[in-house]
Amino acid sequence: MLHGPDIVLASGVYDALTASLATDAGFRALYLSGASIAYTRLGRPDIGLVTMSEVAETLSLIRDRVATPLIVDADTGYGNALNVQRTMRLFERAGATAIQLEDQTFPKRCGHLQDKSLIPTTEMVGKIRAATDARLSCETLVIARTDAVAVEGFEQAVERAGRYAEAGADVLFVEAPRNEAQLRAIAQRLGDRLPLMANMVEGGQTPILGKDKLQALGFSLVIFPGGIVRAVAKAAKAFYETLARDGTTEAFRSDMFDFDTLNEIIGTPQMLELGQSYEFPANGPGDKTR
Repeated sequence: MLHGPDIVLASGVYDALTASLATDAGFRALYLSGASIAYTRLGRPDIGLVTMSEVAETLSLIRDRVATPLIVDADTGYGNALNVQRTMRLFERAGATAIQLEDQTFPKRCGHLQDKSLIPTTEMVGKIRAATDARLSCETLVIARTDAVAVEGFEQAVERAGRYAEAGADVLFVEAPRNEAQLRAIAQRLGDRLPLMANMVEGGQTPILGKDKLQALGFSLVIFPGGIVRAVAKAAKAFYETLARDGTTEAFRSDMFDFDTLNEIIGTPQMLELGQSYEFPANGPGDKTR
């Protein structure tokens, strides 16, 4: 997909419901955002609070629901190179199609927050090598992210990304470029080495560009990781305010699925039919109670 003619647009998801809705909308790939897990499971910011096991559990539930290729935000790998290997094995078994590793220290911060700090380039190179050594299949991709733009400057970020390509990464991700000129420079200087990923965060450090513009610049993959949480949070706030004010949901009904519609979307009729297909008459074929 990354080497195809069209850029891959991956929507952010945070649970099995959002993954199924995004799949139904036609997305060819999904992005499991660590920030979105922090926002929804913990009600807290993306500052390194989410654990490896929490991401793995979320990933396994999503994979049980959809077969869509899934990029998983693995933060820093949750420790050193040996922790990265454990993370790779666990996430791959749980159904990750790609894992994203970043070069921040731990605890990390959201890529669009300030006051980040980085590990040495050589340490990140070791983490990338550890991840590629640990994967069972070469089809499981390693996305190498650098947060150096905000810490060491743009030139050093490009230099780091080049080193990560040499270490064996499959996709390069320079986080939080400040303007379109920097996005263009990333594509010009790194695009002939590996597929490039761009991150679009509403209100973040990088200007929001559409997929067609990013494809024209030379990017192969673009993610909108946290947009769904921002949309859901705004809708939920309005819903709770309406219910608290009115004592009923009537004024919000046009912005909701009703009971039957939601059941149709999540596949309730099909699940009930499947369950009935495994039922047998008492003392009939397959009855082991006799």
